[in-house]
Amino acid sequence: MTDEVLNQFISQVENNAVSNKVTCTAYIEKLCELGSILDAARLLKSLHAKQIFLSPKTYNMLVTVMGEKKNFGLLSQILKDVLLSCNVLGPDFYINLAKAFSSMTDSAPLLKLIGELSDTNFPNNTIVMNKMIIAFSKSKQIEKAVMIFDLMKNLNCKPDLVTYNILLDILGTAGWIDETLLVFASIKESSLSPDIISYNTLINSLRKLGRLDLCLVFLREMSEREVDPDLRTYTALIDSFGRSGRVEEALGLFGQMKKKGIHPSIYNYRSLVSNLKKVGKLKLALSVLEEMNSSVSDIRSTKDFKIT
Repeated sequence: MTDEVLNQFISQVENNAVSNKVTCTAYIEKLCELGSILDAARLLKSLHAKQIFLSPKTYNMLVTVMGEKKNFGLLSQILKDVLLSCNVLGPDFYINLAKAFSSMTDSAPLLKLIGELSDTNFPNNTIVMNKMIIAFSKSKQIEKAVMIFDLMKNLNCKPDLVTYNILLDILGTAGWIDETLLVFASIKESSLSPDIISYNTLINSLRKLGRLDLCLVFLREMSEREVDPDLRTYTALIDSFGRSGRVEEALGLFGQMKKKGIHPSIYNYRSLVSNLKKVGKLKLALSVLEEMNSSVSDIRSTKDFKIT
């Protein structure tokens, strides 16, 4: 595509931008089908210069094509152009971006992309990095998600507490408990402080792996750091201690929760009753059931606080 043809095309789009966006999208798709991705990228860059932006679907298609062609230079340029010009990139774009790197064994292109994005002065660059970390995790590339996180520590866009909480969730869900604990410790070593989301995410991961004594350690730490446990915190602990047969501790946590003024959910009651019955504590189970029936108006909804 010559510069003259490109300029004529853009001029036509400017004269009737709304209707011709459809034409422009179709033209870019055709260029990609023909393998003319350089021309597609040139056209897109020229449109952005004229403040003409296309649909998220078009950007998703472009990043997919450029990933398939392993043209990470153009992919990076398009990403930067869009981020500097507008905010149209939804979750699907980041998923497609992550998939573009899925078959890559060489980490150099991703390292280069992250470095360039960090050096580019676009708004909310840490938010963009967070979205990329989530996308790489969802596309089952946890190592690359962790690599982005580690890179951020030495770049202009430093991890924020949201970044750390995202990593805690990713690593905990994957069962990488040692790495999860290291990330949690690194929050405290930074200028940040863990919040209720940090603690709940960590405790939920620990209890799924049966590390209940560690759960209690972090519950005590919450008190020391003046982070108040909430219903989710206690629900995770009460359920896990009860399921493991440690019903006395489950009851102790249940009482502690009520002393703090946190109204139990119906799931808390049902969980306790069920687990008490399993260990033969029928009188205690009946007592909890009677308390539940007499406190119907204060009981929290099940749907928001059931532990899975």
